[in-house]
Amino acid sequence: MQHISPNTIEHKQELLVRVERNERMVQRLSEKLNSYTYEPKCPQRFEKFYELNRHIQEFRKHQNRLLSKIRNQQIDLPETDTHEIESHLARFKKLESEFAAYLFDLKKPL
Repeated sequence: MQHISPNTIEHKQELLVRVERNERMVQRLSEKLNSYTYEPKCPQRFEKFYELNRHIQEFRKHQNRLLSKIRNQQIDLPETDTHEIESHLARFKKLESEFAAYLFDLKKPL
């Protein structure tokens, strides 16, 4: 039987907490995106709006699969799944920066 260090377990628990927190953050981003205050006003911005919305939906699908996988295996995750979680967290950062870029672009004059 393989010995698991406390740091590894703590690291995995931290990843799980971060994934669950990101789930709430993506929900808020989606709500903001769909509010009328962030509505685009030109064709190029509509394209960005729909692309960002599609990325959010794809992220949420992956998030749900990952969370169900984590919950089914509890905290006893193999190393490959830890890498999958870390890549998912990196994907969240990218989505967050895309959203920020979209908001910044909305502030620019037409």
